[in-house]
Amino acid sequence: MSILIVATISPKPGRADAVREAFTAAIPKVHEEPGCELYALHEDGYGFVVIERWATQEDVKAHGAGETFNQFSKSVKEDLTEPIGIRLLSAVPAGDQAKGAV
Repeated sequence: MSILIVATISPKPGRADAVREAFTAAIPKVHEEPGCELYALHEDGYGFVVIERWATQEDVKAHGAGETFNQFSKSVKEDLTEPIGIRLLSAVPAGDQAKGAV
């Protein structure tokens, strides 16, 4: 079963455009990383959310230790109100198998 991650990013007032630009520049590189099944940026009035799906825990570790993630993290560090929030999720399937889990 794939590893699902939700990352939350809270930019400082006036810094959302810079954070968005940094993410959109990094995403194509992340999509090329081994085991990346999904890496999708979303936003709302509070900031950004990245929905990630990785093939294995080893792929997650490689991503977190990789150059792309670390360069991105350093580039936006001063633009955020708090560190990037990371939540590793486990599916609780219910109902229709195709609709009950990501």
